[in-house]
Amino acid sequence: MTQVSAPCEPAAEVAAWAASGAMWLTGPSGEAPLGPPAGLVPKLAAIGDVLADRAAALGGHVVVEPLARLGQRAAIAGLRRHGDTSCGGATRLLPAADGCWLAVSLARPTDVELVPAWLETGPIAGGVAPDARLWDAVAARVAAAPAGVLLDRALLLGLPVAVLPDVLPAVPHAAPPAAPPDVPPAPPVVAPPLATLPLRAVPVAGPPAPPRSDLHHVLVADLSSLWAGPLAGALLAAAGATVVKVESTGRPDGARLGPAAFFDLLNAGKRSVALDLRSRPGQRLLHGLLARADVVIEASRPRALEQMGIDATALLAQARPRAWVSITGHGRTGPGRDRVGFGDDAAVAGGLVCWDGARPCFCADAIADPTSGIVAAAAALGALAAGGRWLLDVSMAGVAAHLAGPTLPAGDPPPLAVPPHAGPAPGHAPPLGRDTRAVLDELGLAGS
Repeated sequence: MTQVSAPCEPAAEVAAWAASGAMWLTGPSGEAPLGPPAGLVPKLAAIGDVLADRAAALGGHVVVEPLARLGQRAAIAGLRRHGDTSCGGATRLLPAADGCWLAVSLARPTDVELVPAWLETGPIAGGVAPDARLWDAVAARVAAAPAGVLLDRALLLGLPVAVLPDVLPAVPHAAPPAAPPDVPPAPPVVAPPLATLPLRAVPVAGPPAPPRSDLHHVLVADLSSLWAGPLAGALLAAAGATVVKVESTGRPDGARLGPAAFFDLLNAGKRSVALDLRSRPGQRLLHGLLARADVVIEASRPRALEQMGIDATALLAQARPRAWVSITGHGRTGPGRDRVGFGDDAAVAGGLVCWDGARPCFCADAIADPTSGIVAAAAALGALAAGGRWLLDVSMAGVAAHLAGPTLPAGDPPPLAVPPHAGPAPGHAPPLGRDTRAVLDELGLAGS
């Protein structure tokens, strides 16, 4: 795939966008596809360079091709561009009464069920999946109310809704050290190359953790699901780390129900552990596994782990983990810490859209998911190479804000926009729980 390193000319950005498959996924259906946000191509290439460089410094080799990653799900699932409807069809951009644009995601049956409460209407005809009648009713109600009021009500109900900002939000940045009480300060460490990445990196005081020179015997516990977190885990596995995918027996990764080829792409090469996380014994085993990992990847709202007594900062300060990668829609601190977010609506919250005249369109397919996964993997490798202990707060909306910009013209004539290509999976993902007993035995947790 064509890759461009920053800086580059707009024509080169558009050419790389067209060659990657992302342009083919951007713009109104039946019309010419749209160019990329200015700066996205070189910024994403630079993030990919950080990931590849950190992997090489640790003795690994990763072929990143970040632009190509944007279209992998669409290539496998046969998705296409639909302008102000997401490629996957579950999210729409709708104008509100005050002229603002609202991204509304109805990806889950529970989201559909909550629509009448959100819009303060009676029952709306439709099933568990949104249909044309439901979307027409939603669009009419959204058009009659201010965006801020709609957003506030949606957040109270836990609906994945976002307002497209007039001004791009600030990009997350490194934070001062955080240490739990009664923990001695850590010795100074060399700052990892995190300042160039769009995330909030918090150093945590704890036992000495010298820089790693390789990924041999580095254990990654991947608690995430769907796309962003599993992609981060897949990239770490490709670099040479041992990645254990941890799932709940009662609620495994929902991506297992989607195209098998996409699940394989993100999870082949990992080991599979399944635990009953609704039970005390299962939660104790999870605690033990996390305490023995070098890197933890999770993509839950903070309260989900807190309800099981898991405190990321405390584990970093007292146990083995060196890097805790937390991927959320809107960050793990502040008012958005428990806000629901998916790849399309989180991208809109960060201002990452492409404009077709006066109308915004979704930029590629759930773009905040794969871009956040690449950022998370680069940050984890950077933290390991630098030493110390790090809480890495990856907000999908924050990553989107870093990549957002004005839409570049496609050109006259525009370059040929090729369809996305999935690329080969590194094998088949393991069945749910295949490696549970072996992993627990190896970590000394079998009798816990």
